Amino acid sequence: MHHSPSNLLIQLLLLCAAVISFSVTAQQEEPSSYLDFSALPAYGTPALAPDGTKVAFVQNVTSPNELTMLATYDFKEGKKYYLLQTDNEEVHVNWYKWVNNERLIVSALYQSRRGKTKVKDTRLLSVRFDGGGKGTFNLIHWQRLKSRAGNPTHTPQFQDEVIDWMPDDPEHILVSIDAEVLGLPSVYKVNVNTGSLSRVIRGKKGIRDWVTDRQHNVRIGISLDYDTGEREVLLKKGDSWETLFAYNAMTDKGEYPMGFALDPNILYYRGYKGDFKAVYKLNLKTKERTEVYSDDGYDVNGSLIYSPLTNDAIGVRHDGRFYWDTRYVALQNGLDQSLPDYNNTLVSFSDDEQTYLVYSESDTLPGVFLLGDRKAGRLDALFHQYPQIDTTTLSKHSLISYEARDGVSVEAYLTLPEGEGPFPTIIHPHGGPGARDFSGFDYWTAYFTSKGYAVLRPNFRGSQGYGFSFAQSQMKGWGLAMQDDITDAAHWMVEQGHAEKDNMCIVGASYGGYAALMATVKTPNLFKCAVSFAGVSSLKHMVLSARRFLNNEFVKNQIGDDFDDLEARSPYYNAENIKTPILLVHGEEDRVVRVRQSRYMADELDDLDKTYNFVELENGDHYLSIQRNRHRFFQEMDTFLDRYLTK
Repeated sequence: MHHSPSNLLIQLLLLCAAVISFSVTAQQEEPSSYLDFSALPAYGTPALAPDGTKVAFVQNVTSPNELTMLATYDFKEGKKYYLLQTDNEEVHVNWYKWVNNERLIVSALYQSRRGKTKVKDTRLLSVRFDGGGKGTFNLIHWQRLKSRAGNPTHTPQFQDEVIDWMPDDPEHILVSIDAEVLGLPSVYKVNVNTGSLSRVIRGKKGIRDWVTDRQHNVRIGISLDYDTGEREVLLKKGDSWETLFAYNAMTDKGEYPMGFALDPNILYYRGYKGDFKAVYKLNLKTKERTEVYSDDGYDVNGSLIYSPLTNDAIGVRHDGRFYWDTRYVALQNGLDQSLPDYNNTLVSFSDDEQTYLVYSESDTLPGVFLLGDRKAGRLDALFHQYPQIDTTTLSKHSLISYEARDGVSVEAYLTLPEGEGPFPTIIHPHGGPGARDFSGFDYWTAYFTSKGYAVLRPNFRGSQGYGFSFAQSQMKGWGLAMQDDITDAAHWMVEQGHAEKDNMCIVGASYGGYAALMATVKTPNLFKCAVSFAGVSSLKHMVLSARRFLNNEFVKNQIGDDFDDLEARSPYYNAENIKTPILLVHGEEDRVVRVRQSRYMADELDDLDKTYNFVELENGDHYLSIQRNRHRFFQEMDTFLDRYLTK
């Protein structure tokens, strides 16, 4: 059913400004079960108000109903306010940010349709921190915008692209929205208290993204031709436009703007140092280019970090945080000395930088959010994400590398349970495939090792972060060298004595689900079982589905467009030789990988009389956002692995 903006708040329910006492749940010491690992995080994504006197956060509760709630806590008043709640069935809290000390802007993500095509839509909500006054409303008044845009038949799918938070003008933000022409956004200035708006710049020149400087002027437009992949980064100079960078986004390395320094003549951008992404800055007056930060052997992929006090760029999000501002370097070093056994990430600051939030975790410590007070020199625990997990069952990860069959070195994370090997083993390829695994707490891996399984998570070819050539290996490469890297990871486990060749299973989600299914086709004798959550089974149907979207040519460039080749690299078309028992689980409302990918595979396995189990999760999405579905998946996986892996 299509959900219009008018009934969105019926789905994302308003709560009364309930006030309860604030508390931190202590760690329990009972043995963990799969239910402990499949529980949604108790708390998540806290953010400080600009003056540091309040914090906003998400809380997941299970009693009396399974709900995700957006809440705030007033430190001075000692009061907690519940603002919004959702059962995550059709609407999700996507993100939120304080826009001033009294109000938050919330992105709501909900299921929708465009014709017969199931899609995800976003809307912006303006929410008062205590739910009082003009508490919550749709920030983008659509009828008002339609009359200004002059296109009453077009409703933008995404309405939450804030390009400038304008902290020195706490009543306004700048929003990029394709109100006039599909995929061609204009920039609007929106009043966060009333929803009144005015257009700043109209969409033009094929520009898909806009960038402002620190003085809130629209300075950069980034164009993209969806058919050819040609991209231009354009600098606004009066009424004219100058091309800064031009390249093909499908095939070339290219440069991409990250944001401005406080100095409006300094633009930070991401370019390539050899084969690896690095951060540079460009002086727009002199055209001088300077390297700011690189990481030998790895891409620098993260966004810029800005100081709320100086309004200048101070670092980049890269495998945590990297700072070039000495004030932040000193604070980070102090945190790491105080908490030496954890990875400590600064996540939120008050405007005066005296109050801050830290996220701390390790391989064996589920995430904890800490509240810091620089004046008092205090650091206090605020939220435990997984208070129910028995941390004594968790194991540390080791970063290893192995040599693939063609000599390419591949990194992977190895996690071994307590005791002496060989162990029953899980090969756990990540999704994406343009993603990668890291160290730190991972609830899937933690669950596996708590059961006594060894886990290997390979960053196979096509993974992000290892340079342009390594990432480009995924182009028309699904099922080929990418798959062989995963096979070689399993052989490495046996060679090292961590696993036995007849006691391994492969478990993956999304692309990892595809890799798990493809393993049963390409190496039918290698794994005792395979688990695919939301996995792709037919590359051909994936390409056919993309015809309904603007990025169709990008999908064909990534996956391929020769149907014979696509069928040869698809588990669905090659199921006759499968010997491996398979567990298929898929959410029926998955908008990323359609549920028919698993339905087709299940039908084919059934026709061929193969051993399999197919579970379809009611209203389930691609991310196991609904608590009962996450529990159900882990329950099915727990039973399945117990059946096929020998301890």
